[in-house]
Amino acid sequence: MHKPQKAMVLAAGLGTRMRPITQSMPKPLVKTGGKTLLDWCLDALNKANINDAVVNVHYLADQIEAHVQPRFEPRITISDEREKLLDSAGGIINALPMLGSEPFYILNADTFWVEDGDVLNLNALAEQWDDSRMDILLMVAQPEQTTGYEGKKGDFVLDDAMRIQRYHAGMDNPVIYAGAGIIHPRIFNGAKAEPASLNDYFNKAIAEKRLYAMPMQGHWLTVGTPEAILEAEYALKKWQRER
Repeated sequence: MHKPQKAMVLAAGLGTRMRPITQSMPKPLVKTGGKTLLDWCLDALNKANINDAVVNVHYLADQIEAHVQPRFEPRITISDEREKLLDSAGGIINALPMLGSEPFYILNADTFWVEDGDVLNLNALAEQWDDSRMDILLMVAQPEQTTGYEGKKGDFVLDDAMRIQRYHAGMDNPVIYAGAGIIHPRIFNGAKAEPASLNDYFNKAIAEKRLYAMPMQGHWLTVGTPEAILEAEYALKKWQRER
């Protein structure tokens, strides 16, 4: 398969845990390491030569629209959810007319990663994608590759074929979903643009043995609270010193 040339960037969330910063600014525009979380995401797409990105907006949407308006690499199309927040899956379904019928990238606009050497994780995802076996391919990180993760020990475990299962207490070698992946739009056939979570689609793909993982290279950062901004800044500086 050719590398996906479109991406869905999920940027419509309320960012409630980032208050008071997000009382006047949407979370994707919070800065870490000298640029916004959204620009970390869009720059990763540009670096991997992804031409088109659909960015959904809801909370303080005007600010995000104004921020991306000057940008041409990648080209930005806005998916407007001002009237109703549709959650992760609903937001993608709403944007499907802009994304087309071929597999596309998904990226969370409030997490990002730094690459390790010349390996681009988005290119590696495309290389691992197998349309015949997969409906969803997620980038995952080892716990020691992450900064700011506040969940349990992990999100998933992997079998020898890199198929994903949900992590439960007592399982060995958990991994963390690192906020990027490839999805085939066929999984949304017949679905309406209503509030719905991607987790439901993850679970369905797990049950059908069509959810796979790609271990990332580099370091993944998530900035969930105002206090986590300093932690991320420190981790970025440490990463850069060690390279």
